[in-house]
Amino acid sequence: MLDINFDELIQKVYSTNTLKTEGVVDKVIGLTIEVKGIKAFVGELCIIYNQMKKPIKCEVVGFKGDSVILMPLGDLIGISPGCKVIPTEKPLNVKCSDELLGKIIDGLGNPFDTSLLLKGDEYPLENSPPDPMSRKRIRDIMPTGVRAIDGFLTCGEGQRIGIFAGSGVGKSTTLGMIAREAKADINVIALIGERGREVLEFIQNDLGEEGMKRSVVVCATSDKPALIRLKGALTATAIAEYFRDKGKKVILMMDSVTRFAMAQREVGLAIGEPPAQKGYTPSVFAMLPKLMERAGTSDKGSITAFYTVLVDGDDFNEPIADTVRGILDGHIVLSRKLAHKNHYPAIDILNSVSRLMSQICTDEQKRAASIARDLLSTYNDSEDLINIGAYVKGSNPKIDNAIKYHDYIENFLKQGITEKSDFNDSVNNLTSVFS
Repeated sequence: MLDINFDELIQKVYSTNTLKTEGVVDKVIGLTIEVKGIKAFVGELCIIYNQMKKPIKCEVVGFKGDSVILMPLGDLIGISPGCKVIPTEKPLNVKCSDELLGKIIDGLGNPFDTSLLLKGDEYPLENSPPDPMSRKRIRDIMPTGVRAIDGFLTCGEGQRIGIFAGSGVGKSTTLGMIAREAKADINVIALIGERGREVLEFIQNDLGEEGMKRSVVVCATSDKPALIRLKGALTATAIAEYFRDKGKKVILMMDSVTRFAMAQREVGLAIGEPPAQKGYTPSVFAMLPKLMERAGTSDKGSITAFYTVLVDGDDFNEPIADTVRGILDGHIVLSRKLAHKNHYPAIDILNSVSRLMSQICTDEQKRAASIARDLLSTYNDSEDLINIGAYVKGSNPKIDNAIKYHDYIENFLKQGITEKSDFNDSVNNLTSVFS
């Protein structure tokens, strides 16, 4: 009998370079490409060679009969019936290493500076959130350097916070202040669907040289295909996970999660998914928790996440805002009314909440913040009477107290864009007055 080493044979079979199947483009309908002749899985990367022999990366997003439906990670220009399609048999990954610090990359992880060649470990864009039973409890405070947040809406390491506002109220400016002053090891900033003009402005004016040194900026502007805008959010999350797995304290900032949802709506509608609330497809509401649950603590490090939510028409109950608010561990509401009064950052303390503040702050700070909130609420309720002179001093001791401390509270909540604020100083200033 022949002595056959089956283990060696199996190893040779697995190491053999097999022939790859090739397909051809059959149709282009809207944003989708129908391909015949290949077998591929959802999320697989495929390459289309157009008439100019230029490779175009695409991703498998669905199936229709014998056809595979692709969406391009670039332009459709040059694609025609019969163009060759080759599946790569792998999904999209991003190369992660310390080389990323201080760099600006696109939604697929490629540096904007084409002379750079990034090296590192490949991390999958699609990843599972940490096991709920292995997540560390959030016990430590993450100082943000913004007095209003540190004093009234204290964040913990690994907490996920939403910043809700209409357009032009100061979301990006607030993110820039946090990126510069927060006590984190690494910042990963995702600019999803932003105007091209605003990207350099944010990096130079809001983030600054100091913030950029320990940051990775992932940029997928509004002119990019929907799929690239989607991948930009996933790329940033994967990079944050890489640094978290190295035991780092990471801050992940995404501006904005609304445009991520809009990109998924475009993809869903293009492949025939039925619209639901305000035209958003069901897959949007499935993807939001999958994306946001990837942030937080793990058994190695932490990702503290700040997601901005662009509310349509200042409606804070629109579908995306409502869904995101239910997923996250707190929300910071920016008020247009405060912004019009030149009150920056325009944080509406009374409509904002940190769900973990009660677990990570001292009793003294919680008591002081509660008293100050109560005084601010009393003043707001009586503001019209006070302004027209209808309120008589001494009529209500609570209103008298609110008037007495109103200027102090307002000055505490206001902060210049470049003004630095130490966490302990902020808390001491609050507790020394409202104790």
